[in-house]
Amino acid sequence: MSAPVLYLDGVSVVFDGFRALNSLSLVVEPGELRAVIGPNGAGKTTMMDVITGKTRPTAGDVRFRDHDLTRLDEAAIATLGIGRKFQKPTVFDALTVFENLELALKAPRGPIACLRWALSGEARRRIEAVLDETGLQARAKDRAAILSHGQRQWLEIGMLLMQDPELLLVDEPVAGMTDQETEHTAALLRRIAGGRSVVVVEHDLEFVRSLGRRVTVLHEGSVLSEGSIDHVQNDPRVVEVYLGR
Repeated sequence: MSAPVLYLDGVSVVFDGFRALNSLSLVVEPGELRAVIGPNGAGKTTMMDVITGKTRPTAGDVRFRDHDLTRLDEAAIATLGIGRKFQKPTVFDALTVFENLELALKAPRGPIACLRWALSGEARRRIEAVLDETGLQARAKDRAAILSHGQRQWLEIGMLLMQDPELLLVDEPVAGMTDQETEHTAALLRRIAGGRSVVVVEHDLEFVRSLGRRVTVLHEGSVLSEGSIDHVQNDPRVVEVYLGR
């Protein structure tokens, strides 16, 4: 078997005496789509902050392939191939969908390289592929400002895909979406996974069920339960601390 893409072992984070993560361990395999759920304060955001270098762990190992992420800053971690999408989409409203993707294209960023930049056929094909993958082909020439909430989310996911990440962290992607947009997002994330690993933090359990993949439940900074959505929904510990029924 190939080595894990992401490996967390015994990770703890303490803020002024508060233990946000408590000996958290998590393994994500190549091409895996993983859902992470849990009550507010369970440590979901802190976990993603640790993976992306925003927060330094107090203890534990955090590895991406052969790289020790605890020794790297946010920019270096992003360059390695870890992309993160926050809950609120950040796109450039004045630019078209195509231009947003073009701006996000993985390319040399030095001053000379920028002056000499021209959109190559290969780059254009890459943008067209992402437009197809996200379902935004028909909106390519539209300004981002007129997109629906769901379409803006898909555009930001597309902008991350332009960076060709090996691991994508997605925070509550369907908050505020219509049922149709939610279905589209689930299909999009299933398509993305396989070619890369995807970790989705979400509260909507029906959306998590539609993903049809392994679920990790966090509670008080540790893994409380792990398995299929049916398994975790029927775990008495999860019912007690999260589902409340």
